[in-house]
Amino acid sequence: MHSQAYRRAFTLIEVLIVVVIMAVLAATIIPQFASSTEDAKESSLEFNLHTMRAQIELYKVHHLGKSPDTVGDATTGYLPQMTNRTNAQGKIGTDPAQYPYGPYFDEVPANPFNGDNSVTEVTATPTGGTGTSGWQYNPNTGEIWPNHSGWTP
Repeated sequence: MHSQAYRRAFTLIEVLIVVVIMAVLAATIIPQFASSTEDAKESSLEFNLHTMRAQIELYKVHHLGKSPDTVGDATTGYLPQMTNRTNAQGKIGTDPAQYPYGPYFDEVPANPFNGDNSVTEVTATPTGGTGTSGWQYNPNTGEIWPNHSGWTP
């Protein structure tokens, strides 16, 4: 008896059908992931903004209503009184007995849209982002906003 072994393989049509199905799936799924990335950045931005505003308010409670000061310029500005120990007058020190307040956070959180955690001092409510730093901060009022073109206060 003569038996012949047949090898089964995919035909060109079967391979093309699979490629077309994968292309259709990719075209519908990839935009959803891109949207999810933007949603995640937006959620992170709102969380960071809420946290910073709450900590600035706590600072004001501890420091007789005074807001923390900024140091530096538009690209390297930061809030040193928020990341160090302070006394009631806002002076920075390391001795917990003399400087009982803070730090309010380890470092200023980065703006998730530009990855920057520097702070630009402003004197009025901004109408939009300038892109020069991660955050815009008014030390007269203690208000802080993300420095992002898609954000409006």
